[in-house]
Amino acid sequence: MVRSGQMGRRAVWQLLVFAGLLATPASAQDAGLPVGTQAATVTLPDLQGTPYDLGQVIGKKPVLVQFWATWCSLCRALLPELTKVRTAYGDRVDLIGINVTVNESKSRANKYLAEHKPPYRALWDEKGAATRAYDAPSTSYVMVLNAAGKVVYTGVGADQDLVAAVKKAVVSP
Repeated sequence: MVRSGQMGRRAVWQLLVFAGLLATPASAQDAGLPVGTQAATVTLPDLQGTPYDLGQVIGKKPVLVQFWATWCSLCRALLPELTKVRTAYGDRVDLIGINVTVNESKSRANKYLAEHKPPYRALWDEKGAATRAYDAPSTSYVMVLNAAGKVVYTGVGADQDLVAAVKKAVVSP
């Protein structure tokens, strides 16, 4: 027989463990399209309104896609990782930044791009087409595709090793 004090301590312990799991930052493979999924291609405008068909790169070379917003501190924290990817892989990998457009304006996004100079092609997802196609759960969501257009990595948050994630895309068939 369990005494009520023991049951109370066990319940508190379980609650603390569960709360700790919820507080753990999301990381690789926690969200978005499942690894191995063939990524769809969508056409989105850049911030000047020029359409860009992601089919120009998806299925042709490795691609890293990040969903971002100007107000996203996790996205800003990922900028050094994105720069490391650009330095390590150059133009062998395309980097695409998709602005989710929530609480955004094109002028604010353009100002952010001018100030922070992210190493990606910036696209504007005003109608949510890419957000839906890639099952993006939030800003800071990163998806890496191999040259065949298959997902080899997904992750959310500031603590992502994007060079290692892209390495999976470069070496995978």
